[in-house]
Amino acid sequence: MNTDFARCQMIEQQIRTNGVSDPLILAALGRLARDEFIPAAYVDLAFADCEIPLPYGQCMLRPMIEGKILQALALQADDSVLEVGTGTGYFTACLALLAKQVVSIDIHSEFIARAEINLADAGISNVELHCMDVLRELPPGDFDAIVISGSVLELDESVINAMKPGGRLFAVIGESPAKEAVLVTRDVGQNWQTASLFETDLPALVNATETPAFFF
Repeated sequence: MNTDFARCQMIEQQIRTNGVSDPLILAALGRLARDEFIPAAYVDLAFADCEIPLPYGQCMLRPMIEGKILQALALQADDSVLEVGTGTGYFTACLALLAKQVVSIDIHSEFIARAEINLADAGISNVELHCMDVLRELPPGDFDAIVISGSVLELDESVINAMKPGGRLFAVIGESPAKEAVLVTRDVGQNWQTASLFETDLPALVNATETPAFFF
């Protein structure tokens, strides 16, 4: 497989055609070798318009969804970002190329260990990785942007309050088969607004299918 050509085709046919036009986002997606973050069994699907299966019932997002999330967050070069759900570290790397600092957490230590290797191999150094469950604890600090890469039934106020004033939070909310991708923005006070982005269906965040500790 000609990976440079396949990556270019992914950007042109999946990302641009779905309304993602920010040159910084396109440059970040063009720079990263997505195939090097893919489990070996699925490397032939690295640039395909599909989710990539991961252990524990999780998945890598479709490239088109990744592009839409990045565009919705409108990351700035001095932003701090919290990512919930590290996975292989690919989307973590995308965030890191667009922001100043990324804190990424995952409940599975296996994902954290693999992502650490993948990020180092990609030359990404502005990421902190932690093994923790966001439903039980949050890393310290406030963030300009938060991404929850697994779906939840509802959103917890403590996660929203981890945003700085003017912050943005991406999440997928609801139950299969029609879950809703939303962007939550926080004003200078304690108020927030929610905008619907698109419908999609993602695997649930681990433990998020229990009686909700999240509300919205």
